[in-house]
Amino acid sequence: MANQVCNSACMQCSFGVAPAVTGVLPVNRVMTSQLPAATIMDNKPMLNIPSFGMCSSLANPEVAAATAAAMGVLSPMPCVPMVAAPWAPGDPRVVIGGKLCLNNTSKLMCAYAGVISLATPGQVTVETA
Repeated sequence: MANQVCNSACMQCSFGVAPAVTGVLPVNRVMTSQLPAATIMDNKPMLNIPSFGMCSSLANPEVAAATAAAMGVLSPMPCVPMVAAPWAPGDPRVVIGGKLCLNNTSKLMCAYAGVISLATPGQVTVETA
């Protein structure tokens, strides 16, 4: 069974060095465990998806440039998530404000080749499937 994701869920990027906490605004007016419930459209960089500290992906132009300047030694640079698509897959059986709900098995792809996954959903009492 998957858990509904809410504000304060913990997530990690495969190329980030630190975990981050989601920011879910209460725009849909739906709460789960007294916290705003997340949808697959809660994917806005620096609003819903904060920085993961430093990025070590060579697909990130800043990391590639710093690594080249360091003569090939990997040089992580500050993380600025670049996401263009919603979380996938979401749960098609639960709709919040016309959007699929976000559960803890969903993933988000960063344009710099990182995979963002949810380490904890922020609550454990509401299940989606």
